[in-house]
Amino acid sequence: MTIEVRVPQLPESVADATVVAWRKQPGEAVSRDENLVDLETDKVVLEVPAPAAGVVKELKVQNGATVTSGQLLALLEEGAIAAAGAPAAPAKAAAAKAPEARKETERLAPSVRRLVEEHHLDATAIAGSGREGRITKGDVLAHIAGQGTAAPGALAAPVSAAATPPAGPRGERRVPMTRLRARIAERLVLAQSTAAMLTTFNEVDLKAVNELRARYKDRFEKQHGARLGFMSFFVKACVEALRRFPLVNASMDGNEVVYHEYYDIGVAVSTDRGLIVPVLRDADTLGFGEIEKAVVAFANRAREGTITLEELTGGTFTITNGGVFGSLLSTPILNMPQSAILGMHKIQERPVAVDGQVVVRPMMYLALSYDHRLIDGKDAVQFLVAVKEALEDPARLLLQI
Repeated sequence: MTIEVRVPQLPESVADATVVAWRKQPGEAVSRDENLVDLETDKVVLEVPAPAAGVVKELKVQNGATVTSGQLLALLEEGAIAAAGAPAAPAKAAAAKAPEARKETERLAPSVRRLVEEHHLDATAIAGSGREGRITKGDVLAHIAGQGTAAPGALAAPVSAAATPPAGPRGERRVPMTRLRARIAERLVLAQSTAAMLTTFNEVDLKAVNELRARYKDRFEKQHGARLGFMSFFVKACVEALRRFPLVNASMDGNEVVYHEYYDIGVAVSTDRGLIVPVLRDADTLGFGEIEKAVVAFANRAREGTITLEELTGGTFTITNGGVFGSLLSTPILNMPQSAILGMHKIQERPVAVDGQVVVRPMMYLALSYDHRLIDGKDAVQFLVAVKEALEDPARLLLQI
């Protein structure tokens, strides 16, 4: 029986996807739930599994094609057996000779697997630095560099084109934007051209937070299985400030103001493909341990390419941390349609005046960018002061005052 393989239902926020790479060719056998093709959206790379065991009969679209929800991708002959001498993809043929390599390849994220196959590498020979020993794109690039082989895209975001474009004058290269990078560019321009963006600044003394982390870090990690970082403190501080200033948690829809009576906090994560924002749902109900574990899991899966579309959808407020890259001060751009975003920065010891005395404290500059169409300067400033006060006196986070 012939079975149709179609593009899975994409979320409303995702209009279409690009066919990145077919994992099976006509005439090749496929097992149920085995990956047939990788589709790249403007947020993640999706795998489309085979709905049944059989043989690929026909591909209806080729690599590079743009497809939409429900569109026909391929025809599969259920229960059929591959003909003798049917061509096998180089990576599959190599995997057939090396069961361990095949097993390792199946665990790779789509973007990593594509790089391994393009360079005909043995995945078992690459040391993985990701979660549970998984191989990341950086591991593959380091392995290629160690072999003295130039890696396409090593100096830029990964592209879906199989071959590197010819070099231009004086060593220039032209590569198409990934869908994610193009989407980031589109959203940033939209934010700049739509919102009346303004940024207010403050600074926070993190001495109390540092003391709490130092005092309880071992017990916290033992109990929760996660390191006590700074993000949980900032998420909790922002939630309490959002309770007091609901406009900062709201958004605009035409001439209406939409007040969100929940706190879905986006946490910006940098990946090889660009910046993405996984969302902590109902952050007000999460404990410090749950927040820390979720943030680490988001970062790992984002860099491995296994994060889901649902985890990147929505959000009422965003936190971004340029301090991990050494940024001392910046003006973050809104994550539309949200009305505000908090920028964290590098912690730097500086002399400050406390009770008439000059002391050295671990200080961080905070930046709140906001849509002035909806949020007045007074609310923005008071929101940022509330975040500062909660962090400088963390007992407020427990007492919700």
